[in-house]
Amino acid sequence: MQLQDIYIYPIKSLGGIRLEESKLEERGLKFDRRWMLVDKEGMFLSQRTFPEMALLQVEVGEQGLLVFHKKDNVYRIQIPFLPQSEIFKSVQVWEDEVIGQIVGEKVSKWFSEILGMECDLVIMPESTKRKLSPKYAVNNESVGFADAMPYLLIGQASLDGLNAKLEKPVPMDRFRPNLVFSGGLPFEDDAWDKIKVGEAEFKITKPCARCVMTTVNQETAEKGKEPLKTLATFRTFDNKVMFGQNLLLLKGDKVKVGDEVVPFLK
Repeated sequence: MQLQDIYIYPIKSLGGIRLEESKLEERGLKFDRRWMLVDKEGMFLSQRTFPEMALLQVEVGEQGLLVFHKKDNVYRIQIPFLPQSEIFKSVQVWEDEVIGQIVGEKVSKWFSEILGMECDLVIMPESTKRKLSPKYAVNNESVGFADAMPYLLIGQASLDGLNAKLEKPVPMDRFRPNLVFSGGLPFEDDAWDKIKVGEAEFKITKPCARCVMTTVNQETAEKGKEPLKTLATFRTFDNKVMFGQNLLLLKGDKVKVGDEVVPFLK
């Protein structure tokens, strides 16, 4: 088995970026979900309620992020890595309430116009520590603005197994993984405890529960019923539909496509 794909999603719920290699950090891959859109109350925005967010693509440049509309390239904005404001606000990701820093007035205005609602883009300062639940943490780890864990792993064979049951196959981008491995059997990662990817080691914390976001076409922002409907027929455990594994980093500083993937069983 080997590492087939590496993906980051710098701004939570916006378009992802495929990389050939990436630096590993405690909170996740470098740049992964360090920014997030929030409403005026500080609640995070996602494709679950705003599927049109799928149409906003992100690129990482030397000086910052570039965000543009997939269907209309006239709409684009450069976002510097360093925030242009000194405004900090309390923001919420599911049950977690942490401090985010507003990137800048111009940036907030751009996103507000695109999405048709008042919102702010915030970055997670280094001083903000969003701690993992003690139930899953190994060394009191923190995570960025990802839903639950710093890393998400999916096997290509698992997607192939799902697609064999679907009338119309879906691409991997429906599931927003960080690490995709090739080889092995569908869902064999259910039995894994740890994995080694190249020289890096990860702890598998829990399976990833899936939601309606998997039903959003990432190219058109259209919502349907699949693949969640079919996935629920054979991947439901404790009333949750599971696909992929959540991870945290034990050791290592980088991964690259082609790295060998070695599992350790529970």
